[in-house]
Amino acid sequence: MDGNSRDDGGLPIGKLQRRLMPFLLLMYILAFLDRTNVGFARDAFQHDTAIGDAAYAFGASIFFLGYALFEIPSNIILHRVGARLWMARIMITWGIVTAVMMFIRSEPLFYALRLLLGICEAGFFPGVIYYLTRWYPPQARSQAIGLFYFGAPITFILGGPVAGLLLDMDGQGGLHGWQWLFVATGLGATAVGIAAFFYLDDQPDDARWLSPEEKAALARALRSGAEPEHVPGLRDVLAYLFNARLLYLGLIYLLIQMSVYGVVFFLPSQVAALLGRGVGVEVGIVSAIPWVCALGATFFLPRLADRTGRRREIAAGALIAAGFGIAGSVAAGSAWLGLLGLCFAASGFIAAQPIFWAQASGGPSGVTAAASIALINSCGAIGAFLAPNARVMADTLTGRSGAGLYLLALLTLLGAGLMMGLRSARPAARQS
Repeated sequence: MDGNSRDDGGLPIGKLQRRLMPFLLLMYILAFLDRTNVGFARDAFQHDTAIGDAAYAFGASIFFLGYALFEIPSNIILHRVGARLWMARIMITWGIVTAVMMFIRSEPLFYALRLLLGICEAGFFPGVIYYLTRWYPPQARSQAIGLFYFGAPITFILGGPVAGLLLDMDGQGGLHGWQWLFVATGLGATAVGIAAFFYLDDQPDDARWLSPEEKAALARALRSGAEPEHVPGLRDVLAYLFNARLLYLGLIYLLIQMSVYGVVFFLPSQVAALLGRGVGVEVGIVSAIPWVCALGATFFLPRLADRTGRRREIAAGALIAAGFGIAGSVAAGSAWLGLLGLCFAASGFIAAQPIFWAQASGGPSGVTAAASIALINSCGAIGAFLAPNARVMADTLTGRSGAGLYLLALLTLLGAGLMMGLRSARPAARQS
């Protein structure tokens, strides 16, 4: 669907794409960069602060404990007060905390600020997924989520070289390069958070850039694609949150996020080891290659899944490719074969996610939808917490530096098997 087209119902999907997606994508790029900038800074950061490998893995991952703990309340608040105010609050506070990380000199402060960063950012990702359900009817939602997921590979395509340049500023202004990295990414998020308050609209009825006819067409499409909404009590919400299908979805997403963050936090260092170089501009550029591949896969596979209706099979296939890619990145006998494995890994575990969410976001509406999306994402946050710690622990217990990656590869393949067993809550709407 091109930028100017509408479907037969007069839906202004092209206008939504042009107005909403670039800004939401920018927000996600900054979110992903602020949670993973410790991966780019790792070598210099550990050298200057004397923080060891186990402490680094715990500090990097403790972000996700705070994130998981506050996911559901944050998304319920977003439903109550609106995305414009709550998204702005989330970005401004996480940007400030990221900038303050320049003052880290000890393990306790590293743990405290990473935990606080997770608390501040809690609700952002599920909030955007829920926000998209307020604007896009089911037949257009999968593509919108796919576009939003471009944020992760774009972060590493652009973020790697930019992080390398900032790290190469070591010594300028009396700051280490990793301090420049934290300050620049934190202030950028704060600035975009302030802009979000003035740019976003909570729902189509509030959008002055939509005509009355376009608002009416969207309202009809959204009503026809949703379950009848009622105002649930706390008992209703809790009963839905603990049904078997939702927990099954949470387990799948936990395993997907273990594959993502078991690789992401260590990728610049892994590429540097493959090339025999220190982390800088050169490693940043080479580190971007897997994410260029992921960008292509994320563009192609969700569209293929919608066109064929074979979402489970395509998502599972992507995760299988990711699992073998993770294992291959450590088993390969050369740097370039290892990089090829990382290309398959990144392409698989990024492209599988919008297809997963297209399956997972059908069902309830209103506050129950906000809470259920947040619960699934909380499970993913737990997986993201476990991944780097499990990787380091496996390496330590076996005495082999690649053991953790083999463990993550097996867990990714398990996620693929569970994805094949997933059934839709109702027949999936196809892309127009």
